[in-house]
Amino acid sequence: MNKSSVMVGVSIMGIVSGVIAILLLPPTDETVNLDMSRTHGTISTAMGSPILGNPSAPITIVEFGDYQCHQCYNWFHDTKPAITHNYIDTGKANLVFVDYPFLGDGSSKAAQASYCAEDQEKYWEYHHLLYNYQESAIDSGWASSDKLKFFASNLGLDMELFESCLDSDKYSKRVQYNIQQAQKNNVHGTPGFFIVGPNEQKQINGPQPYSTFKQIMDPMI
Repeated sequence: MNKSSVMVGVSIMGIVSGVIAILLLPPTDETVNLDMSRTHGTISTAMGSPILGNPSAPITIVEFGDYQCHQCYNWFHDTKPAITHNYIDTGKANLVFVDYPFLGDGSSKAAQASYCAEDQEKYWEYHHLLYNYQESAIDSGWASSDKLKFFASNLGLDMELFESCLDSDKYSKRVQYNIQQAQKNNVHGTPGFFIVGPNEQKQINGPQPYSTFKQIMDPMI
């Protein structure tokens, strides 16, 4: 059996598992306007972020992260800009962020807040803002509900809608689903990455430098 056949088989199993898990969720506003069949390699990204970049790009970078993770902060500032410039902006790759909030109480709330921003088509703007305002101490208050609302106000969001979304825990099950995807795919810390090409998938652990991503992605293009 060749590598392509193995990859197809694993991908189908991932799709089936993801669909079954999604069907177990009660119908809520969390699944409205989402592509519930969306997968990348073995990972169901249906509940993750909007796709950053061209959805038809040959490579997808799946990033598992926590908004209170300082190593995620480092990767966001030190490595992601070059990947964005050389791969995402050029159509060679796209990126999906999947929450893995485990470091503190504020981690899950920040993840939920990002989807409340998505309701107003500002997911990536809010995502970027969180990684620019992150403080080094976990649960220091920077990701409290009040601060998350302050960040939304800075983006000019409709605050009545945003506050209603955040206070109601509208996206708590969506975040929990993403945590399950991290665990099912053996992500043991953040940031964690999967590089998914046409016929293969490779895992990267930790905030590796640009050269590591380039070495893996270039042969896939």
